[in-house]
Amino acid sequence: MRCALRGTLAAIALAGALAAPAAAADVSERNGLIIGGGALAVFAYGKAKWWSEGFSGDFRSRKEGWFGSETYAGGADKLGHAWGTYVGTRALARTFEWAGNDEGAALRLAAWSALGTYMAIEVLDGYSRRWTFSREDALANAAGAGIAVLLERDPALDRLVDLRLLYTPPRRSSDSRTIDPLSDYTGQTYLLVVKAAGVPALRDRPVWRYLEVAAGYGARRFDDGPDARPGRTRNLYLGISLNLSEVLARTAGRDEAPPGWGRRLASGVLEVVQVPGTFVPLARHHASP
Repeated sequence: MRCALRGTLAAIALAGALAAPAAAADVSERNGLIIGGGALAVFAYGKAKWWSEGFSGDFRSRKEGWFGSETYAGGADKLGHAWGTYVGTRALARTFEWAGNDEGAALRLAAWSALGTYMAIEVLDGYSRRWTFSREDALANAAGAGIAVLLERDPALDRLVDLRLLYTPPRRSSDSRTIDPLSDYTGQTYLLVVKAAGVPALRDRPVWRYLEVAAGYGARRFDDGPDARPGRTRNLYLGISLNLSEVLARTAGRDEAPPGWGRRLASGVLEVVQVPGTFVPLARHHASP
């Protein structure tokens, strides 16, 4: 099944837009605008893009598997679901805080909103004519929200660990590059990053604080159809990466205290997106079908 990242990101974008004119409203009204506006954006997009063939009266589900060679995307779509719910939860937590909620309430609202939206999409997939309900997708959604809550509640762990998406447009057989970072699984690598800046003994060391150790996974050529099966690979990576958020804080943002909204936004994006060229794999293990 395809990943619902676009829906989550659309919800986040519309949530901010709708919340802005409600500054004089009370917190519950702003919360309603954020949740309702985000849900409306997701389901409007879904109706046009995902469920254009309509729905049936039957609920259908199937076992998709996880990271096997015969799965839909070699497991990259499952990591996409987890990453998308993770990003949605963390971004919505900031939105709900802006709306006037305390940190605890904002996090609860964000987690249930992101997870509820993803789960609703999955259930609707089960009734759609094109898609089916996937238990694996549902579990991946829950895992992403759970990781987000864990890191939000533990600042020390959050300073140490990031979950990021690295996207490099693959070269197709036509020798052209199609750029679609949110659903082009062949170009995606998901990274679990451990940051030297999160280690007290390394945080103030001039060079070390900018470095990270990253482990990653990516599946290649699963979207090219059965004919590409001999070229399909599932890849595990181990390497080093550059902490651009720390670079930003120590250079352009060194005199900005407290950080302005622009730096906070950039830092938040860099915590979930790995910029191409800033990850160097030192070891790779790949398995083909």
